[in-house]
Amino acid sequence: MPTGFVKAKEYDWKDSNLALFGSDTEKNVKKASAETEPAWSGAGQKVGLQVWRIVKFKVKHWPKEEYGKFYNGDSYILLNTYKDPEGDELLHDLHFWIGTDSTQDEYGTAAYKTVELDTLLDDKPVQHREVMDYESDLFKSYFKAIEYCPLNKHCLNPDDVFILDLGLQIYQWNGENANKDEKFKAMQYVAGLKSERGKAESSTLEGDRVSSDHPFYKALSDDPLDAAKDESDTESKPAMFRLQDRGKLHFEQVADGSLPKNKLDSGDVFLLDNVKEMYVWIGKEADAAEKKNAFAYAHNYLNKTKHPFIPISCVSEGREPKAFFDTLS
Repeated sequence: MPTGFVKAKEYDWKDSNLALFGSDTEKNVKKASAETEPAWSGAGQKVGLQVWRIVKFKVKHWPKEEYGKFYNGDSYILLNTYKDPEGDELLHDLHFWIGTDSTQDEYGTAAYKTVELDTLLDDKPVQHREVMDYESDLFKSYFKAIEYCPLNKHCLNPDDVFILDLGLQIYQWNGENANKDEKFKAMQYVAGLKSERGKAESSTLEGDRVSSDHPFYKALSDDPLDAAKDESDTESKPAMFRLQDRGKLHFEQVADGSLPKNKLDSGDVFLLDNVKEMYVWIGKEADAAEKKNAFAYAHNYLNKTKHPFIPISCVSEGREPKAFFDTLS
């Protein structure tokens, strides 16, 4: 059941704190320091999802009843812990999520604290950067009832239910073919929003009976290009890059149009851009300089593309998720 419209905004992350992610500044966070962070008490010690919100440079537990609700002015850290299917070892996916209106200080803190938590968990988690409206499928799978899409009337379809959240005015739009379960879940979600806000009002609209001049439609964009902003960049091709320490760091493209598995070398770091997601692959024998700067290179590279906000996942050789190998030829 897709719910919620989110208004996109342009980012300007040049010279932002986020570019330090994976640099000396981040990696100098010591495990001893991580152990003194109250928010990390019990983190990753049992199967399940944990969420924290960044508040004035501090990491605060996000209430479980709020899981799946993220505000565009904030940044969050999420840790999903699960058991290795072939044993009892606990494995982790560690995400930091950036709201469209989150400040540089907030998402810089989220990135910094993500590294700290990774250090506490002995570098076992797979780390991910998530940008609002461009979340990975893995991230969205944690919250199956909620899916966000652009603030655009071309996204509406008769098979689903949509919720337009304007703060004190909330609209539930029911597609003519939407089933009763979707409508009921949407009503519950809207009721929860109203209970949090006190003065908020809501309206339920049957999509095939709403006039085109209704305030609901006036709040939406009518530009088809906006509706397509989350589609893959058809002008771009998958590409693979190598980051290598030759006395100084050397960054070069090694493949274009495909991501060949046989190009990977344990002695280096590789960046794999499949247009929808970026993987940073760290070889077992990669040196310290390569490891420290890998994420920053991925971030800076994406800033120069037409898809700068796609998810970034850092994976270590031998600990790659299945989705990583699915991208290779």
